[in-house]
Amino acid sequence: MAEGTPRPTTGIPMPPPDPRIMQRRESILDGLARLVPAENLISSEDECRAYETDAFTAYRAMPLAVVLPESTDEVAAVLRFLHRENVPVVPRGAGTSLAGGALPQADAVVVGLAKMSKVLELRFEDRIARVQAGITNLGISGAVAHERFFYAPDPSSQLACTIAGNIAMNSGGAHCLKYGVTTNNILGVRLVTMEGEILDIGGDTMDADGYDLLGIVIGSEGQFGIVTEAVVRILPMAEGARPMLVGFASPEAAGRCVATIIGSGIIPVAIEYMDKLAIEITEGFAHAGYPLDAAAMLIIEVEGSNAEIERLLGLIAATAREHGATTIKVSTSEAESAAIWKGRKSAFGATGRIADYICMDGTIPTGQLPMVLTRIGEITRAHGLRVANVFHAGDGNLHPLVLYNVNDADQREKAEACGFDILRLCVEAGGCLTGEHGVGIEKRDLMRTQFNQTDLDQQKALKLAFDPKWLLNPAKVFPLDMRPDRS
Repeated sequence: MAEGTPRPTTGIPMPPPDPRIMQRRESILDGLARLVPAENLISSEDECRAYETDAFTAYRAMPLAVVLPESTDEVAAVLRFLHRENVPVVPRGAGTSLAGGALPQADAVVVGLAKMSKVLELRFEDRIARVQAGITNLGISGAVAHERFFYAPDPSSQLACTIAGNIAMNSGGAHCLKYGVTTNNILGVRLVTMEGEILDIGGDTMDADGYDLLGIVIGSEGQFGIVTEAVVRILPMAEGARPMLVGFASPEAAGRCVATIIGSGIIPVAIEYMDKLAIEITEGFAHAGYPLDAAAMLIIEVEGSNAEIERLLGLIAATAREHGATTIKVSTSEAESAAIWKGRKSAFGATGRIADYICMDGTIPTGQLPMVLTRIGEITRAHGLRVANVFHAGDGNLHPLVLYNVNDADQREKAEACGFDILRLCVEAGGCLTGEHGVGIEKRDLMRTQFNQTDLDQQKALKLAFDPKWLLNPAKVFPLDMRPDRS
């Protein structure tokens, strides 16, 4: 922990609601009712309960109301009205945020994009698709699969997560090692500002003219506006792909193997890591054929022609043996490949069957993997807890799952403190606080661990340029003491 950095606090992380807004709730609802169809405005407590949290379920707050627009114009009208009424807004895609990015607050209106899920245009000759931002990752791939194209970013929640949320958090996934994260696969967006202005940023080519405002918007966590449409890159499917399982006697050996593979210049499609606890939990759920005798396991996938696949798998297997691999199992069929990936994609859900957990999301240089894996084990044991490590080893994006009992206040506090220590370790190792989940509320109080006050003031100035009243996702990303006084 940096000297002088206050320890992040536990407990409900939201500021108290503004009583002036709560007193005007009925008039605010009346105004919203004039802007969207009745079925798209949710205001009763029972119906709002579905929106009181996101995938960071340790915290909950009932929103003032929920609006589900069906077009960019409706989003613009809703934001224009709420801006005039000085009402905070929490943008929401599918609510799969693991950092509390879509967590509401009592005096805020949630603006969700669930009803905006259309494919607006497909241009295979230009390898692009224009979509509404409420569509899921798999929804895009499904729409272009008949021409053997796909959309590359593939978070574990790709069945449910939306492009809007992916853009907000710059999401990645298992195959981002080769294909990049969201920012590498988005060419343009349509953004609605808090004032209700509609902006087209970027375009349908790889490099638009002017300042790189697209690079500012992607990863901005709903702080600058609500993305309602996106132009995404679609890619031709590879001729073939095949994963392999590699087991090791220690996490450190697996980490060294990853660093050697990347250092050799071989770029697999994916290198995923699971430790012994994660292997046992996932195998008990998915029955994917994972090596239960291994202390750590890598899932390594390569793609190309049959000859290229065989060559790459041979080189990787040789490297794995040099690092003492105890198991090397290459998939021999589509069914085996599907089972291997089913296990990895269901790892978080499988873990949730046996314990509550906090999923961390730090990023480190791959060369630091052996040291960091050792230290994560030491940190977790020091807090009296267990950790299941499941993460994107190829690009150093760690996802330690810190297990605890959410109904035990003492364990909850220990789990949060343990997670904070792991994230500080990532920064100290030369990495950063987040790889794809964003800051949200989870890492808000850790921002000063990575950034000095000058850095944060510059980020705040950018936020105020887009959102002068600080109404968009106002309790996220920045430490609460940096929020402007709205009295």
